[in-house]
Amino acid sequence: MSAVQQGVVVAIDGTSGSGKSSTSRGVAERLGLRYLDTGAMFRAITWWMLTHEVDVRDAEAVAARVEEPQVVSGTDPTRPTITLDGADVGVEIRSDAVNAAVSPVSAVPAVRARLLREQREIIAEAIADGPGIVVEGRDIGSVVWPEAPVKLYVTADASARAARRAAETGGDTEATRASLEARDVIDSGRATAPLVRADGAVHLDTTPYTLTEVIDQVVALVESAKAKA
Repeated sequence: MSAVQQGVVVAIDGTSGSGKSSTSRGVAERLGLRYLDTGAMFRAITWWMLTHEVDVRDAEAVAARVEEPQVVSGTDPTRPTITLDGADVGVEIRSDAVNAAVSPVSAVPAVRARLLREQREIIAEAIADGPGIVVEGRDIGSVVWPEAPVKLYVTADASARAARRAAETGGDTEATRASLEARDVIDSGRATAPLVRADGAVHLDTTPYTLTEVIDQVVALVESAKAKA
């Protein structure tokens, strides 16, 4: 049995608003794989810090309490869930407050270390117990699971990204674009696990494609890896 048949890991990294989530879920559904949104995990930690009145700009304060929240990520691509201390926070983690605070929280090494441990555990379980998993984030192919047989770096034109995100949230397109670009700068420049194109990752610019076309391309890459394994 090949490594892909035993449990493939599809690592999808990229910029905010490039279509990572929709693509990752679509690929997972198409191939019968599990799905993990690592960004939701960072958002859940951020929401906990905000609701517990921890100064998210104080890295030491965040690090001191990072082990307290109980975060559980559901890996069903048809209904992904994220719970915090037993409560579903799928709506809360997409709030403006979390959008504004998630980058500084994500940059704290202790936060990344804790979630890296948990992400690797989820991936290992998916490989051992099932056909595999699609994992999306910003450092999956470079840090979390660099041995993934399929790695992608997904981007899109800034205007397209802003339009997509504004359509999802109902926000202003220009303000959304500024927010996305600011997030890119922070994520790419942080000292711990920055947003980069991992070695061996296929660059996929989603700007000219429909979601179905993007999913088709990723599925083809997985099938190609399966054939070569």
